[in-house]
Amino acid sequence: MADTPEDLRPTLREAGLRATAQRIAVLGVLRDSRGHLSADRVAEEVRGRLGTVSTQAVYDVLDALTSKGLARRIEPAGSPALFEGRVADNHHHVVCRVCGAVEDIDCVVGAAPCMQASDTRGYVLDEAEITFWGLCPDCQETAAESPEASASS
Repeated sequence: MADTPEDLRPTLREAGLRATAQRIAVLGVLRDSRGHLSADRVAEEVRGRLGTVSTQAVYDVLDALTSKGLARRIEPAGSPALFEGRVADNHHHVVCRVCGAVEDIDCVVGAAPCMQASDTRGYVLDEAEITFWGLCPDCQETAAESPEASASS
């Protein structure tokens, strides 16, 4: 069930942010999507809710939400930054090398940082960010059906 603005206002305030219409809309889009959205896609969705909002305003809100831990930014190589509302757990991502699809992968251990570094260099570690790369099921099927794909193997 989608969060209502009334649900999101206290969340923003508890994080030390004013509950503006833009912040409520952006946070709502991220939570409702359950996916990984570019800032441009977030802006499109927010415009559908509010009518008008500048892309710069959306970037500013995404930055504020990310800095307060209400949104997560991931940056797969070769694609624009993506944002998600799933922040209250320790999970990783898998990215398709062909189409760029991104999916969440739960951490095997479940507790951050879920990996042990061989040397922390004096840092106190609290998170590990892992990106797995491969082919999604649709691209695997396309590659299997393509004569060019099997000829180049």
